[in-house]
Amino acid sequence: MTSPRTLITAAAITASLLTGGVIGAVVLGPLSASAATATPTPAATGSSGSAPAANASPGTFKSNEDATHEQGESAAREAQEDAGQMPTVP
Repeated sequence: MTSPRTLITAAAITASLLTGGVIGAVVLGPLSASAATATPTPAATGSSGSAPAANASPGTFKSNEDATHEQGESAAREAQEDAGQMPTVP
C-alpha cells in the first residue's frame, strides 16, 4: 500500500510541474508568437531609384543561368525564370 507521505510528494511534484508549465506558457507564449511573424523590410534603393541586384533579399528567387543547367531546361521553365518567378515546371 502507498504511504500518505509518497502521495503528498507525488501531488506536490505534479502541482509544481503544472504550475511551471502554465507560467512558461504565459511568459514564452507571446515571445514565440512574435518570433514566428517576420516583419517585412523595405528594399534598399540605389541612386537611380531601383534596387541593386547585389542587395536582393535572401528569399528572392535567383535564376541559375549556368550553361550546363540551361541545357536540360524546358522553354516553359526558362520563361518562368526570366519573369523572376519560382519555376513550377520541370
